[in-house]
Amino acid sequence: MANTAFLDQLKQSVLSGDIPNVVLNAISYALEVRSSDIHIEPDEQRVRIRYRVDGVLREIVDYLPNLHPAVVSRIKILANLKIDEQRIPQDGRAQVTTSDGRTMDLRVSTFPTVNGEKVVMRIQDKSRTIPAISELGLEGNNFLFLDQALKSPNGVILNTGPTGSGKTTTLYSCLAQLNTSDVNILTIEDPVEIQMNGLNQSQVHPDIDYSFAAGMRSALRQDPDIMMVGEIRDKETADIAIEASLTGHLVLSTVHTNSAVETLTRLENLGVQPFLVASSIELIIAQRLVRKLCEHCRQPAPVDAGLMTHIEKALAGIEKKLPVEAAALAGKQFFTAPGCDQCDHIGYLGRIAVYEVLRMNDALRELTLKQASVMDIQKMAFDSGMVSLEQDALAKALKGITSLEELYSVVRKIDQY
Repeated sequence: MANTAFLDQLKQSVLSGDIPNVVLNAISYALEVRSSDIHIEPDEQRVRIRYRVDGVLREIVDYLPNLHPAVVSRIKILANLKIDEQRIPQDGRAQVTTSDGRTMDLRVSTFPTVNGEKVVMRIQDKSRTIPAISELGLEGNNFLFLDQALKSPNGVILNTGPTGSGKTTTLYSCLAQLNTSDVNILTIEDPVEIQMNGLNQSQVHPDIDYSFAAGMRSALRQDPDIMMVGEIRDKETADIAIEASLTGHLVLSTVHTNSAVETLTRLENLGVQPFLVASSIELIIAQRLVRKLCEHCRQPAPVDAGLMTHIEKALAGIEKKLPVEAAALAGKQFFTAPGCDQCDHIGYLGRIAVYEVLRMNDALRELTLKQASVMDIQKMAFDSGMVSLEQDALAKALKGITSLEELYSVVRKIDQY
């Protein structure tokens, strides 16, 4: 359980109306419970503070509306926002050091509502360490394919998934492995979330026309070996990334799609020619985060017969792609957790990533050139050893890491394997 001293301090500062400590203690306690975002939401009768922990919002404390203007003003001062502007949304950043000496960056967003301004603070803990690739949860072919791609002298490695799915952590883990004294690595990010020694990291500023595309063009004149661009969101950035890969650079980036295979069609929809996609893409990673079952109250769970039929189909032959024990495959025992004191009666504690890694080969490049359908490319990808998000999550569920309820709230079922 999280240290309740921080929560007590937060409640005490609310009761005493100590505005600076309300904000500081809210941030300190958020770090303690591993929260990614703090939501401060005004209602007609109260203002509630909620934390997003392991992807789910939890209400922590509330206070009277008469304190809210002072709380918002305090946060705006920290983020260098306009205190007297309450009619339009504002975005800013702040660096905060907590009472116990931890430093973090906050991305602050205000949003006008009928009851006052809503504030969301995204926490970027600068003290956190980057896990090694072997610690990310990649197994079997997923790990093998990524390891092979990172040894390629050139090409594009793309990571896709929704906001908050761990893409940045995966990319930094890749950069940490690639970060040796004999290569020049440049990154163009928005913002620079984690500073890493040995990397040349640059932050974009769209307000002065320093965009991802402009940054990449300049980076190519800096004699790079490896480049990482925060996101490919338009044709110009995609074209420069592909051009860089075709001229001998390894390029890492993110896109927003639902699966690894759909990323190929997404690039074509941006206007990139199929022959450029086929010749430059080396690897595509799709990922999600699922909550981990609490080990202290985990117990076996029954499975609906119809769902079990689908699961058996999805797991057929999976042992050739992922390390799943034969006994676990045969028994098909899944788990749940009712909640206990150790997990604050939630049933889950922490999160782990599930992956879908598409390694390009000649057959897949040929289908991309022909602009084949997503279904045809997906079938070839499975035949080539790709593991779907659903299969990777099911393999983790068989080991008791997560539950079926959790995994199907995050990943979709696939009918054709």
